[in-house]
Amino acid sequence: MTSKLDISALIGSRICHDLISPIGAIGNGIELLSMTSALGKAELALLAESVGNANARIRFFRVAFGVFSADQMMSEREIGSILSDLFAGTRLSVDWAIPAALPRQDVKLAFLLLQCMETAMPWGGQISVTQQDDRIKVAGTSDRLRVEDNLFDALITGDVPDEMRPALVQFALVPLELAARDRALTILRDNDRISLSF
Repeated sequence: MTSKLDISALIGSRICHDLISPIGAIGNGIELLSMTSALGKAELALLAESVGNANARIRFFRVAFGVFSADQMMSEREIGSILSDLFAGTRLSVDWAIPAALPRQDVKLAFLLLQCMETAMPWGGQISVTQQDDRIKVAGTSDRLRVEDNLFDALITGDVPDEMRPALVQFALVPLELAARDRALTILRDNDRISLSF
């Protein structure tokens, strides 16, 4: 029987798979328009930026919500490309400081935790992803944090609030991923820093 986690991952993969090609085609169309169109440079730049942002999100979601084989690996270069495109021009800077390929399962969990961290850092800040021994740590620093305790508690307990907004689905998925892989999450917090490690 397929688990709820498998179904959500299959849905994520299907959506990303179906959207990546048309978004790429739109990007190619904008490139052609830039050579022949009477549209101004500012308008074309705005269109190109929007398509680039959509493309970056789809690539990120494909990893965070998608399905893949247990032995799949991701290179540092591919991970860095996704993150640099996704967070370009935002208030958050993300430093992926793991100089080696990782199992895609680990990257998936790190990406979900990055999304959790984003919710606690709406005014921006710095996030670093590091590895020590076999543990991966996602740590964020900001002058102002907004941590919803019930959501971050749910990462450990799995007791997800009944009224879960779609934008917070990562808080429901992390405990399922951890349980499926028999991993434990550690959360450390102080006034301007939060650290999630697994």
